[in-house]
Amino acid sequence: MMTRAQTSSLYQIKITLDESQPPIWRRIQVNGQTNLYKLHHILQDVMGWEDGHLHEFVIGGKKYSHPDAELEDSLDECKVSLAQLGLSENLKLIYLYDFEDSWKHDLLVEKIIPSENTASPICLAGQRACPPEDSGGIFDPEAFDLNAVNKALRQLK
Repeated sequence: MMTRAQTSSLYQIKITLDESQPPIWRRIQVNGQTNLYKLHHILQDVMGWEDGHLHEFVIGGKKYSHPDAELEDSLDECKVSLAQLGLSENLKLIYLYDFEDSWKHDLLVEKIIPSENTASPICLAGQRACPPEDSGGIFDPEAFDLNAVNKALRQLK
């Protein structure tokens, strides 16, 4: 059984798009009650993706995805929160998006902050825009609008 402190903690996560040079990255904070399905939508908004492709999380050798995707050996991402995963600081997770273009995101748990303020998610920082959907590869845009990202996150339900 999780304590209130575990579920009300804020998880600070740095997301980096693998093999992007210069790096395309974001730093977010989400609360421990956030399930992986919601985290997927948060990642879509902060990275600038359009949610038009399948995705999967890989955490501690286990795969998680939405049950509608019917991915083999994948657990239901809707049924597990960050707090339930027993994450620790400096742990790396993987978020795969668009299996054809194979966008791999490294998620580094930078901090777990005990907090009574569970208002989240929020994007704290970031650099560079992701490539357009279905582009097939990395490109080098310097655009990133932190205010627009946080506006989109406030509209998540």
